[in-house]
Amino acid sequence: MKKVDILVIGGSAAGLVSAMTSKSKNPDKSVMLIRKEEKVMIPCGIPYIYGSLGNSDDNILPDGGLLQLGVEIKVDTVLKIQKEIKVCKMQSGDEVEYDKLIIATGSMPVKPAWLKGGELKNVFTIPKDKVYLDELLAQLKAFKNVIVVGAGFIGVEVSDEINKMGKNVSLIEIQPNILGLAFDKEIAIEAEEKLRSRGINIFTGTGFEEIIGTDKVNSIKLSNGDVKEADAVILSMGYRPNVSLAKEAGLSINEKGFITIDEYMRTSEADIFAVGDCASKRDFATGKISTIMLASTACAEARVAGLNLYSLSTFRSFSGTIGIYSTNIGETSYGVAGLTEETAIREGFKVVTGSFTGIDRHPGKLNNAHKQMVKLIVSKDSGKILGGEVIGGNSVGELINVIGFIIQAGYTLTDLLVAQIGTQPMLTASPAAYPLIKAAEVILKKTN
Repeated sequence: MKKVDILVIGGSAAGLVSAMTSKSKNPDKSVMLIRKEEKVMIPCGIPYIYGSLGNSDDNILPDGGLLQLGVEIKVDTVLKIQKEIKVCKMQSGDEVEYDKLIIATGSMPVKPAWLKGGELKNVFTIPKDKVYLDELLAQLKAFKNVIVVGAGFIGVEVSDEINKMGKNVSLIEIQPNILGLAFDKEIAIEAEEKLRSRGINIFTGTGFEEIIGTDKVNSIKLSNGDVKEADAVILSMGYRPNVSLAKEAGLSINEKGFITIDEYMRTSEADIFAVGDCASKRDFATGKISTIMLASTACAEARVAGLNLYSLSTFRSFSGTIGIYSTNIGETSYGVAGLTEETAIREGFKVVTGSFTGIDRHPGKLNNAHKQMVKLIVSKDSGKILGGEVIGGNSVGELINVIGFIIQAGYTLTDLLVAQIGTQPMLTASPAAYPLIKAAEVILKKTN
């Protein structure tokens, strides 16, 4: 029987960062990472293998960092966790004894049990499985009409990328707008218009009743009665936590189906931690149970777990999940961090908001200049920044991360107004018209 100090189950972002942090923090300890796949996909890059990249081989998480640190990689499937004796049993018949265990088993795409026709050929999901995704890519080449169900980030990005392959793509969304659960309406509408302009057929405010066909898909029936021709249907209806191992081992599972953890990523069992999509989360602003699943959040949790395996540190705990998302449609990018205005009001916050639209270069006539709009959501009582949304060019991804830092640090409106920034004509907006600061000024005028 193999014995290791630290065993990590799961090879995606959460598992990789857990193993690397554990080994970096505890260089004298042996660390093993067990994963099912020979090659692991970069989660956020999966949609782009269908258009921008054209293959999955250019979207692989490298093993170099793990190997350089001395982490042992084992390609196998864990069948059972025997927590009483600290042993994991493998599909290969091998057994591994551990001192500390980190569960990073991730999530799986939802395929509703009620779905009629879901068993037909050419009905797909988007898992983090290279072999499956390669097969989907190969089959897509023969399809003409592709329907994507679900217009969250994955659905939108997959639709846009398959559209680049020259396919007739239709996107079905039961909400009034695409990305409607992530952005306030005015921003969701702009993203929807941009996607339509790129040739995607969008049907919002309607779900679907069944997938029609005998052996394989030939159409899909919407809840409004319309029938749309389809050679393939891709379900992008969310993900559910992969907790079967943890549940069978007797670990506590919360009401939303996630492994229950504390602020140090500890489960209900001593010496077992859980991170990433399979682990429970609480919203940073409301304290309520959150169902957010993000690779960035998973990596933050993984670092917390790796740093707290053998001694707890109050400086290395996790204070709550901040949803920080960004996506790109053509030349325009969209980002959101924290609470939207609609969500904040629904949760009972009294808020004041402000928006400013400027240019991300100065002067605006410079090459590659792009409109940049920033919206801030601020607590009327405390002045704390609860959320932000951005529309702009390539800088959106980094700017929304900065807004995420601001929220986590507990910045108030005043803190932002007096913050010092660096600007450069080719890289940023003007210091006199910096949209992030100007949006704060708009709110200041409202509160005086």
